[in-house]
Amino acid sequence: MRKFKLFMRKSWGWVIAGVVAVGMIFLAIFGLSKLESFYRNMTLATMPLQFIMVAINALIFVFFYMYFFTKRGFGQTKKSKISIEDIKVTFKEVIGLEGAKREALEVVQLIKDRKHLQKMGGKIIKGLLLMGPPGTGKTLLAKAIATECGIPFINMAGSEFVEVFVGVGASRVRNLFKKAREYAYTDGACIIFIDEIEVIGRGRTFTSFGGGEETNSTQNQLLVEMDGLDSKKSNVIVIAATNADESVLDKALLRPGRFDRKINITLPNLREREKLFEFYLKKVKVSENVRIDRLARKAVYKSPADIENIVKESALIATRKKRDAIEMDDVSEAMDRIDLGLETHLEMTPKELEQTAYHEAGHAVALYLHHPTDDVFKITVKSHAGSLGLVAHHPKEEIHSHNKEKLLADIVVSLSGYAAEKIKYNTTTTGVSGDFRKAMHIANAMVWQLGMGTGNFVGDFSVIPKEEMSSNLKEKLNNETIAIMNASLAKTEELLRQNWDVVDAVAQRLVVEKEMDFDSLEETFEKFGKKRAYPDVTATAADGVKIEIDSGNPVFVSSDEKPESGENK
Repeated sequence: MRKFKLFMRKSWGWVIAGVVAVGMIFLAIFGLSKLESFYRNMTLATMPLQFIMVAINALIFVFFYMYFFTKRGFGQTKKSKISIEDIKVTFKEVIGLEGAKREALEVVQLIKDRKHLQKMGGKIIKGLLLMGPPGTGKTLLAKAIATECGIPFINMAGSEFVEVFVGVGASRVRNLFKKAREYAYTDGACIIFIDEIEVIGRGRTFTSFGGGEETNSTQNQLLVEMDGLDSKKSNVIVIAATNADESVLDKALLRPGRFDRKINITLPNLREREKLFEFYLKKVKVSENVRIDRLARKAVYKSPADIENIVKESALIATRKKRDAIEMDDVSEAMDRIDLGLETHLEMTPKELEQTAYHEAGHAVALYLHHPTDDVFKITVKSHAGSLGLVAHHPKEEIHSHNKEKLLADIVVSLSGYAAEKIKYNTTTTGVSGDFRKAMHIANAMVWQLGMGTGNFVGDFSVIPKEEMSSNLKEKLNNETIAIMNASLAKTEELLRQNWDVVDAVAQRLVVEKEMDFDSLEETFEKFGKKRAYPDVTATAADGVKIEIDSGNPVFVSSDEKPESGENK
């Protein structure tokens, strides 16, 4: 009796299914017995044909399932190996990545010496993760590694693994690694390069509704395959690239034994930008007046892909102008078009044009005289990207953190357009809204987040929920923000009044010429005998709070925010 109960507990589903099947057979026999002989004979005659049709349908379903979800269908990886003869990319051709190349050379040496390393009991790396902004040459570096090692290369994007059907991505991962092992067996080793690894490598999510199951299964299969790589037999190395932050990727991918090495690829410095311009300009005809050193200084924070695009755009502009070689003006126009966008040819009244000119002249003069790190790139009263005019500026050199003096100068420059309008017309326009927003954001961050206020408030107060902060503390912090804004405005007005002859000359020239560059601005200052200087300055707010601006020994703070490219109205 107990055995019967145990059997029923384990197999109650099969028992119920059997009972239902027997019941249906009984009902079918009972129904046939009630039919007339003609209809009963016809039903019995067609029953074998129905069984055959069901079997054919089942076979068709199985065929399509096997075709689309396994080796010959959706799950198939159609990528084939790229031989080193087809790649032909050496480290000499990878320009602007000197730091990354040094780290990559270590990886190349490890792969080349894999036999010696295995004799010592060690293992070559399984994975290499390339991280950096778009256009910095991650794919090019991966190809150079394959070329230097002399081994084949399989290139695949993370998006190619993603499908709407669950299990397809995992099947593609299995087939990809199977192919890589075959190539490694015949060629000694093989590199798999997965671009956009963040598509399948994001932190896994587990929900009761099954969301993200396809991505999870694909990533799980990738983890299993990387764990299953036997370096003594297969010699398969996985190189992945991502534009995303490392924190976006799943921790299981980043643990030792999977992606053993990480290479951070940064934007090129001044010397590397000069080499990049020299490399790409060799491919086109260039006039002797094109100065590579100056172009490199104007291309701060530009990636190798950006620099290549500048040269290509310069060639197009020179062609439209029926020139035989690229001139310096063509390169400058190309940079303007890429950075500022196309001119929209917005018609302004003479009065509005003059107001815009004085607004931008205020920005330009304050930036030229007062800013410790940035240079004027372009002043224009032509409409670009919805703005009536703008002053584009960029740092003189790469700056990875900003000090208090730089932030205060940003506020002064942002308020200078408002101050110029107020001095000239004793009224202002709505064009100051964006400038106010930027200035207030910087002043608020200085007080609330960076400890750069004038009081004894040190810390990041933005992490404290507003409802848990006392109204007295909020009032004091906000008062400090207002004090910085008022002191900066007072400094801006003083600076512009002292140099109003230059402001007036720049504005009038803009009304006529519509645009000015750094050389034209510097020429105007020299005409009035004015020189750039950055003396110690003390700005005093209306309530007596002082903001010290000291030109020496600045204290740097960490910041990931890229400097603004321009002031616009």
